Amino acid sequence: MTAPTFEDFQTFSKQQLEAVNAAAASVAKGMQEIATESSDYSKKAFASSSTTFEKLLGAKSVETAVQIQTDFAKATYEGLVAQANKFNEIYVKLATEAFKPVEAALAKLQAK
Repeated sequence: MTAPTFEDFQTFSKQQLEAVNAAAASVAKGMQEIATESSDYSKKAFASSSTTFEKLLGAKSVETAVQIQTDFAKATYEGLVAQANKFNEIYVKLATEAFKPVEAALAKLQAK
């Protein structure tokens, strides 16, 4: 086994920097996707709340108001669960994509 040369060190450093840059780019892309999803969900939730509030103002009886609120709670819960699943998928994808360059760099390092 020979001692590593300066060129070997430069190559190794360049590969590590490229892996870190690729991982950072993946994280930035994933965070942007999460921010977009959060914004979209917030807009939908606000619109739903506003619509429900207007319906409650127009309710003619307590039973109608209770039904409107029950429907709203059910729809909100279902939307929240769906959004949580979507966020989970995004986070898993983010972790997988961000780790790929690091994994490749480690594989190259172990191969030597």
